[in-house]
Amino acid sequence: MPIQQVIHQGRVPVKIYTNDVDPKAIDQLLNVTQLPFVHSHVAAMPDVHVGIGATVGAVIPTKGAIIPAAVGVDIGCGMNAVRLSLKAGQLPDNLRPVRYVIEAAVPVGFDMHPEGRGAPASTIRALSGGLDRIVKKHPGILKMQKNVERTWGRQLGTLGGGNHFIELCLDENDDVWVMLHSGSRGIGNIIGRYFIELARKDMGKHLANLPDRDLAYLQEGAEHFDDYVMAVQWAQDYAMTNRREMMRLILEALARQLPPFALTREAINCHHNYVAVEHHFGEDLFVTRKGAIRAGVGDLGIIPGSMGARSYIVRGKGEPDSFCSCAHGAGRRMSRGQAKKKFDPQDLIAQTAGVECRKDAGVLDEIPGAYKPIDEVMANQADLVEVVHTLKQVVCVKG
Repeated sequence: MPIQQVIHQGRVPVKIYTNDVDPKAIDQLLNVTQLPFVHSHVAAMPDVHVGIGATVGAVIPTKGAIIPAAVGVDIGCGMNAVRLSLKAGQLPDNLRPVRYVIEAAVPVGFDMHPEGRGAPASTIRALSGGLDRIVKKHPGILKMQKNVERTWGRQLGTLGGGNHFIELCLDENDDVWVMLHSGSRGIGNIIGRYFIELARKDMGKHLANLPDRDLAYLQEGAEHFDDYVMAVQWAQDYAMTNRREMMRLILEALARQLPPFALTREAINCHHNYVAVEHHFGEDLFVTRKGAIRAGVGDLGIIPGSMGARSYIVRGKGEPDSFCSCAHGAGRRMSRGQAKKKFDPQDLIAQTAGVECRKDAGVLDEIPGAYKPIDEVMANQADLVEVVHTLKQVVCVKG
């Protein structure tokens, strides 16, 4: 389905790939369009919804400036998926032990690996140099959280909380997949918050001229711009490595629980909260995707539904008006607080029937009913991607 709304109330238009959008999200999108460095237009994906600072599901092309709050604090959050050489019939009838071995292998929430376990020392050393360069110039990063210099390495290969997850899925051919969603953990959060605040300080009295103080930006050539680019790239690399390490740990655990298997395909390891330099509409731009993935011609991506719905492996079509982007998931229809008020654990049990997962009040805010229908999201972006595989989870581990 093509673009469904074009709004011309800002300095540049907003092109929206859905009619299902909260008025508050439209207000946020219009705030972004007032900034003088936004190029051509802002694109909003079918899963668009209100976010902190900038709208989730927004693609923001900028010339000569970056908005740290639009990149967000879970820098490099994204997806990874691999296909195994197993068929559905080779899985055990009782999948609870499978969930338990995954939960034992990968710490979730605020948990982390014990000292000396988790990611290999060589992997941690490879990341250490970049972080050392960043904190040498900005020691305040390490002062924002107690013992962060000791914990970031122990968090490599951990899931985190919120909407992060690990799933065992079946595709349309009954092939087994492992899919996961996570980001740059505590250190990415600290880097994001540090530079968001630094951008506000740098703007000083000019902050009052912004439509939203969360849209404070760093201009190319300014004192801290290059430092932010370096820091955000490091956090994106950390997030990518985090997903690889989790996948390694999960596959090692599954090898002890399931029949022998091999990997037959890695779909992709992709970010959906990040900034990259790309060429669009005649200019080299900083493209910030906050809750969107790159969908250039031939690009493979992963679009998950909720913990009770289908997910999709997709191939990008390179649609120019979306800045070669597509949705990153189903998108929330209600806030976490609203979900907890509207639903109870019995609703969660009903909406996750057939899925081996937690079904208690602790994950009620992630109930499928809190999200937009994924099939509607996919229909709205038929011009952006084609479906390669359709996945349905049978095991879900929540953060």
